[in-house]
Amino acid sequence: MSSTHFGFKTVDETEKAKHVRGVFDSVASKYDVMNDLMSAGLHRLWKRYTVMVADLREGSQVLDIAGGTGDLSMAFAKKVGKTGRVVHTDINEAMLRTGRDRLLDQGFVLPTLVCDAEKLPFPDNHFDVVSVAFGLRNMTHKDVALKEMCRVLKPNGKLLVLEFSKVAKPLEKAYDWYSFNILPKLGQMIAGDDASYRYLAESIRMHPGQEELKALMKQSGFGHVDFHNMSAGVVALHVGIKC
Repeated sequence: MSSTHFGFKTVDETEKAKHVRGVFDSVASKYDVMNDLMSAGLHRLWKRYTVMVADLREGSQVLDIAGGTGDLSMAFAKKVGKTGRVVHTDINEAMLRTGRDRLLDQGFVLPTLVCDAEKLPFPDNHFDVVSVAFGLRNMTHKDVALKEMCRVLKPNGKLLVLEFSKVAKPLEKAYDWYSFNILPKLGQMIAGDDASYRYLAESIRMHPGQEELKALMKQSGFGHVDFHNMSAGVVALHVGIKC
């Protein structure tokens, strides 16, 4: 049997999705509150920049993978207008249900479905933009998922990967201290779950850095890839073009 990482632990790769599902089942109801606390609200700016880089037009077709509580789906829907379409997806039903309810409360009725990014249920050359925010690092086979994202994009379509990355070296020690000391305590106080936020800190360290992810995206079929560091590399937005 093949193994993979779940944070710093080694698990059978067939079990990873179950472990990740448990994390997000646990934190779904407090996910947005914790995002604001963990990032001091900066996640809103990171997502706003992602929407700007998406450069959507009226009528654009968008796939939001790991769409969770619907922040980006809602922002994209405002850009594509009545003739466009945003498909809101996540592998975790609890997160997706929370996002769907939030979207409906704001007046947005979007196609919403549970799906695995490694087996996307969409035809080839279908979307103008595919987005995955803070979800790629949780996927068991990132290369397979990236190839699927490339497949469903139209020629010259754009993939946006917003993800935690490698922070600038002068900040590493302070960032590590915050991640492994403060984050789990916040998780315990707000969400009643320190283990899930310890996993968050560990999963960030196991995720490919900026250059490694750029290379992986190119190997997965994207002809041009660039990345934009934000907050000193705490987060990076990778942009891949299907040539």
